[in-house]
Amino acid sequence: MSASRFIKCVTVGDGAVGKTCLLISYTSNTFPTDYVPTVFDNFSANVVVNGATVNLGLWDTAGQEDYNRLRPLSYRGADVFILAFSLISKASYENVSKKWIPELKHYAPGVPIVLVGTKLDLRDDKQFFIDHPGAVPITTAQGEELRKLIGAPAYIECSSKTQQNVKAVFDAAIRVVLQPPKQKKKKSKAQKACSFMVAGDSSEPFQICYRGMKWVGTPVY
Repeated sequence: MSASRFIKCVTVGDGAVGKTCLLISYTSNTFPTDYVPTVFDNFSANVVVNGATVNLGLWDTAGQEDYNRLRPLSYRGADVFILAFSLISKASYENVSKKWIPELKHYAPGVPIVLVGTKLDLRDDKQFFIDHPGAVPITTAQGEELRKLIGAPAYIECSSKTQQNVKAVFDAAIRVVLQPPKQKKKKSKAQKACSFMVAGDSSEPFQICYRGMKWVGTPVY
């Protein structure tokens, strides 16, 4: 029996967007309510996606500027990045293209990126925005627009607290490594563009394809 393929998955994004909580929620099926470490300990486990078993290695990184020199050391050998921003933080959303994409292109060119919007449970929480009047919610459409801007093959919205779409995040990361998007060829009228997306109102991944003049979604099983 052959050994399962190892996939190194590294999470990046601004500090306090919930990267570590996402990893803890995925690996332990619990949401940390007391103490959340700055960086999650490296984790490895066998995971089955679409009938294929892989050994998924998870690396966490600190998003604060104090770690700018140390953080890229985690990028070596990465197969896929989970680039996270908070759905209740416009600054973290804007930093995806301003800070993180330039950094990843510099240190890890060509490595696929799964774009993730975190804290989905708070986006529709009216009390949160009353308590935090400066917070600006990011819509699903804005997230998908950003995905296209940075060329990511997948965009997923999730909540570590409720665990909504948490598994879908890592399934998508594995999928883009096992089934990488085909390289662009000469454009033709029959050509279609596809991406994976899991929005806040869905728990199933959809493949979104552009055919003619409209986007068509089909379930991915």
